[in-house]
Amino acid sequence: MEVLLFSATGMIGQGVLRECLLDPDVQSVVTIGRTATGRQDPKLREIVHPDLFNYAPIEDQLTGFDACFFCLGISSVGLAEPEYTRITYGITMAAAETLSRLNPQMTFVFVSGLGTDSTENGRTMWARVKGKTENALLRLPFKAAYMLRPGLIQPLHGIRSKTAAYRIAYTLIAPLMPLLRWAFHGSILTTEEIGLAMLVLARRGGPKKILESKDIRALVV
Repeated sequence: MEVLLFSATGMIGQGVLRECLLDPDVQSVVTIGRTATGRQDPKLREIVHPDLFNYAPIEDQLTGFDACFFCLGISSVGLAEPEYTRITYGITMAAAETLSRLNPQMTFVFVSGLGTDSTENGRTMWARVKGKTENALLRLPFKAAYMLRPGLIQPLHGIRSKTAAYRIAYTLIAPLMPLLRWAFHGSILTTEEIGLAMLVLARRGGPKKILESKDIRALVV
C-alpha cells in the first residue's frame, strides 16, 4: 500500500506516520507539509511544499497512491469564519480535488472533529465549516472517503502537540487518563488507535462514511 500523509508534524499526524511506518502492508509513505518531520526511515519520503493551496508544481509526485490520510487542521480560536474557512475548507479541498483527479482509486480519510455539523447551518462556526468540508469531500469521485470525528485524543509514544496550550492540558490530565478512559469508554482515543483505524479503512473500508469515536475504536479492537 502506498500512502500519502498530510501534516505528519502535527500530533495526530505523528501518530499516523508511526503506525504507517510500522505496518508491513505499507510499502511507502509520502508526507506533504510546509516543514519536514526530520524522521529517517527507508519507507519515508517527504515533500516540503510551502503553498498548500496549489499542487500544480508537484502533481507529477502525487500519483500512484492507494490512500491519503489528511490530518491537517487548526484551532478556530481567535479566527473569524472567512479565515477559518479559507484554511480548513480551502486547503483541504485544494488537495482533495487534485488527488481525486490523479488517483480515482484512492481512499481519502479526513480528520474532522466531534460535534461537526453536517447541516452546515448550526450556531457553532467551526462545526459548520467542518461540516461543509466533510460534505464536499464525500461528493468527490474517490474510491471511498471517510470522515473521522474524534473527541479527546491521548498522545502516546512520546508524541506531543505543537500547540503550547494543548501540551499543558495533556500534561495536566495525563495522571487522570486511565480513569477518564474507564469513565468515558469509547469516547477517548489514542494517536495509535487513530493511525490503526485509518489503515483499516484503507485496507478494507468501513461500516459508514462518518465515524464517531466509538466507531473508530471498533475498527481496531
